[in-house]
Amino acid sequence: MIYPFKDKHPAIDPSVFVADFATITGDVTIGAKSSVWFNTVIRGDVAPTVIGKKVNIQDLCMLHQSPGKTLLLEDNVTIGHQVTLHSCIIRKGALIGMGSIILDGAEVGEGAFIGAGSLVPPGKKIPPGMLALGRPAKVVRELREDDKIDMERIVREYAEKAAYYKSLQQPSKTDVPENVNPS
Repeated sequence: MIYPFKDKHPAIDPSVFVADFATITGDVTIGAKSSVWFNTVIRGDVAPTVIGKKVNIQDLCMLHQSPGKTLLLEDNVTIGHQVTLHSCIIRKGALIGMGSIILDGAEVGEGAFIGAGSLVPPGKKIPPGMLALGRPAKVVRELREDDKIDMERIVREYAEKAAYYKSLQQPSKTDVPENVNPS
């Protein structure tokens, strides 16, 4: 469901796939070819949430903010299943692994990878191109070429899946009964 919150309405590019049972409310902007998967909640009822182009926010995620602290996801970002993001910044091409939590003021650098189940505490900065994991997350190594290729593959495949699922949401002429005038 897509809801306004008071005078704030979500601004979602028409190319975005929003799965059934996802909820988006308030001051939320979502860029072209992004996808919001099943049972995800994106709330913009405290501060803005800005989501770039070709971002995939997978099933069961929760995105929210603290007062006056925008949540920002740049282009080509992957947010794995059951991730919680709260007033943080996720830079271009980063991947947040399943079940991770990224808290207020944290910043995940461009092309960085946060391992599954990690906790990035408030204000923590993860440098670009690094793998960080743990609770709390610690940088363990620089990403290898095969890591980067896999991250790009995930973005590409989610964009393809989103386009497919979005096509299922579009009514076709065959959906209109013969005795009904479609105009």
